[in-house]
Amino acid sequence: MTETNTIRVIVTDDHKIIREGLRSLLERDSELAVVGEAANGTELLYLLENTTVDVVLLDVHMPVMDGFETLQQLTEHYPEVKVVVLTMLDNVATLHRLLEIGAMGYVLKDTGREELCSAIKLAASGTPFISSGMSIKMLQRVVHPAAEHGTVITEGKELSKRELEVLALISEGYTNAEIAEKLFTSKRTVETHRQNILEKTQAKNTANLIKYAIQHNLID
Repeated sequence: MTETNTIRVIVTDDHKIIREGLRSLLERDSELAVVGEAANGTELLYLLENTTVDVVLLDVHMPVMDGFETLQQLTEHYPEVKVVVLTMLDNVATLHRLLEIGAMGYVLKDTGREELCSAIKLAASGTPFISSGMSIKMLQRVVHPAAEHGTVITEGKELSKRELEVLALISEGYTNAEIAEKLFTSKRTVETHRQNILEKTQAKNTANLIKYAIQHNLID
């Protein structure tokens, strides 16, 4: 932070109207200052070359360079910058993946201004923050751990944690190649996971698989 304790924030989202709205909301808090905006990860990395920042507010779905790849780049090249993910994805598998890469906070886009500002302030101080909605989902996973460690499905077969991650990304519309990039593995490995998931769920195609997964709470 600066000597005046103002937290410098860059807002990263591919929708200009959202960036402008977030700037307006955040700058109503005297402890926060928006020092830049970026429409994707590439613009953000370029901006960081000449901009000092404490916290990056980061969307997940963006063109050119999405949130996963951007976060990986930030963790590697700007480890001192704290990242708060701001997304519509209330998927626990996605949350786990982003936290593993290096996110300090995870906030849903339906959250209120006060919670968002609190998330940024906590992240700036090095304190992790997960929005209340996601915290409830994680608590449900603790109470019902099957979805975390392997969900029992047809004929006693189970999906592994990695298969659940692949399934979550399939449900978000990613291709095998894109999933491989996000999970830092090969396309062939993803294809194997995908085939195993289809066999275990006895789904005939992707649409049938997603329908089955939703009905059996395998994805959010």
